Amino acid sequence: MSIVGKNERKRILLLMSPATYRAGAFLNAARVLHLEVVVGIDLPETLADYWHVPLGLDFTDIQASVQTIVDFAQDHPLDAILSVDDSACELAAHACMALGLSHNSPQAAEAARDKLLMRNLMSAGGASCPIFRNFLLRDDPVWVATQVSYPCVLKPLRLSGSRGVIRADNPIAFVTSFQRLKRLLLNEGYSEEETSFLVEDFIPGFEVALEGLLTHGQLKVLALFDKPDPLDGPFFEETIYVTPSRLPTSVQQEITQCVAVAASSLGLHEGPVHAELRVNERGPWMLEIAGRSIGGLCSTILEFGTGVCLEELILRHAIGEEVASMERGEYVAGVMMLPIPTAGMLKAVSGVEDAKAIPLITGVEITAKLNHQLVPLPEGASYLGFIFARGETIAEVEDAIRHAHKLLRFDIRREIPVLSLRKH
Repeated sequence: MSIVGKNERKRILLLMSPATYRAGAFLNAARVLHLEVVVGIDLPETLADYWHVPLGLDFTDIQASVQTIVDFAQDHPLDAILSVDDSACELAAHACMALGLSHNSPQAAEAARDKLLMRNLMSAGGASCPIFRNFLLRDDPVWVATQVSYPCVLKPLRLSGSRGVIRADNPIAFVTSFQRLKRLLLNEGYSEEETSFLVEDFIPGFEVALEGLLTHGQLKVLALFDKPDPLDGPFFEETIYVTPSRLPTSVQQEITQCVAVAASSLGLHEGPVHAELRVNERGPWMLEIAGRSIGGLCSTILEFGTGVCLEELILRHAIGEEVASMERGEYVAGVMMLPIPTAGMLKAVSGVEDAKAIPLITGVEITAKLNHQLVPLPEGASYLGFIFARGETIAEVEDAIRHAHKLLRFDIRREIPVLSLRKH
């Protein structure tokens, strides 16, 4: 059944990068809601025309892209603009402001993307977060290693998905980590002279993730995920998420309050938020908060009300529908993001059907492509795939996921350079 009248079909612009995992879920949700969708992709105009993309945009050129969106909206009025991943959150905010649509301010969107700005605002706003310092890539790593406390964590300001995040326990490890992060950022096109990075005190404890929705600054918690695997470094690849959380209600309330304070300190007031925290005997500590929903295919384990998916909930909210009454179902859900164990070419995958046959496993999706190079963290930006499970207890859901993971086999081969032989 349509949520709007037959002649009142609402139009929404979805901004996404070409490689996003999130496109299918949002497009399917829009179809269920009978929304007219315009897709804006981070592509040069010539490629957008070739691929029949309605809007080809340069997400790094916000001024030009906003003008393109405004020009488009003159003939095709928009009811909402959403970035489905990190790549266009700032562009979406600027475009919404230009068109008078509800959204976070451009300043808040920038703060949710830039870790230094995020840390400064969180600290000023009263959110518990690690002690941090900012250094330049051009700085002498041996000198920087004498200016920090150990253990510490090096973080790039703009990369997402734990890329470039490295723990160092002593000055020697710090110098190695500094050089590795510097190579990564230079390969990404960042300037050695102008680019900085964070060094934070390592916060012991266990990690959780909160999925929420902001309406006029009020936070509604959609799900709180435990991360049962220890995430102590040296790299911080995500693995298992399970919800609901095992934590006592009082601790969950502290986490919610911490995220609410962090969101407010950044100026985030509307739309989805995904927050990462550490929890120890001193309470919750903010790691990061993003102005978008959970990444990858993880959202597929969440349902609200009578079978409403997360993306449908977000779209309903974006077009002004009331969603406060929608609660998550009473079941335990889990997902595992399959980490890339080593660099190389993916030649074969086996055991998928056996993994799917494990009780409580609801799906196994291998997203890595055969005969493509795999790059693990901290340089890599993707996973091998995802395992999904649902059950009645947290323990049985975790056990099912771990059992299924053990059945999967990935043939990853390192390329051996061929040396030419010359006669002398």
